Amino acid sequence: MGIILNKLAEGKTLVSDGAWGTFLHQKGLKADECPESWNLTRPGDVLEIAQSYVDAGADLILTNSFGGSPHKLEGYGLRDQAYALNKAAAEISKQAAGNRALVMGSMGPTGIMVMMGEVPPQEILAGFQEQARGLVDGGVDGLVVETMADPEEARLAIEAIKNVSDLDVACTFTFSKTQTGEYRTMMGTGVEEFLAMALSAGVDIIGANCGNGTAGMIEVVREIRALNQDIPVLVHANAGLPRYQDGQTVFPESPGEMAPQMKDLVAAGANVVGGCCGTTPEHIRQIVAGLSR
Repeated sequence: MGIILNKLAEGKTLVSDGAWGTFLHQKGLKADECPESWNLTRPGDVLEIAQSYVDAGADLILTNSFGGSPHKLEGYGLRDQAYALNKAAAEISKQAAGNRALVMGSMGPTGIMVMMGEVPPQEILAGFQEQARGLVDGGVDGLVVETMADPEEARLAIEAIKNVSDLDVACTFTFSKTQTGEYRTMMGTGVEEFLAMALSAGVDIIGANCGNGTAGMIEVVREIRALNQDIPVLVHANAGLPRYQDGQTVFPESPGEMAPQMKDLVAAGANVVGGCCGTTPEHIRQIVAGLSR
């Protein structure tokens, strides 16, 4: 049992951080620029983002490494920097966390349709191992395979982590509600199938992120808990469902609207709660305050 599972075993709900991409763009990240490149070229800006969430009271923050797999970085001509970019991402978040928060290394999808056999699975596995090794060597306390839709890609990422580390591993899928009222990923994976894959792969924490506001996440957590009462559940909800407004994607839930719903999310069975798209340090600050009452 790693440090994150030990914290959860104490019975406290952990609050995670919120969105990163929005902040990077506010600081000048261009639409065609690699977010992870800033870990080496503009580390001070990345540190400020991480620090803002620690200052807001987050118990757990992520790393600026969501798109840090070699296959994803290849699109920016940065494949050969995968290890260095991930190691720097971990070091920056660890610096911000100090002794006030824990750090989970973020590993997102490669953008490759693994199920379709576009790239040999062993090549995907090797790429994820390189990313995981960088994050582990940078000092993360655990890792999260997040925003997944394809069970096979998620399984390879989990295997890669376990090949290089014995740290706690979380895995989150992104579910959307279908017309028939089921929650499924864009690849058609349901909650039960995700849970079966994650448990067989040996993850320590499961959950969902993105795709839904808090209300939808409550339903997903209830579905998970109907299948499994024991495994810790992590949820990073969007600040409401996105709307397209004046040429921009807007997430409508203010901190004051989102924070009160977190008690219902915890009551449904979530153990780690935080934010995804559209959430800010103020969202996290109010979530921390609301859950401490």
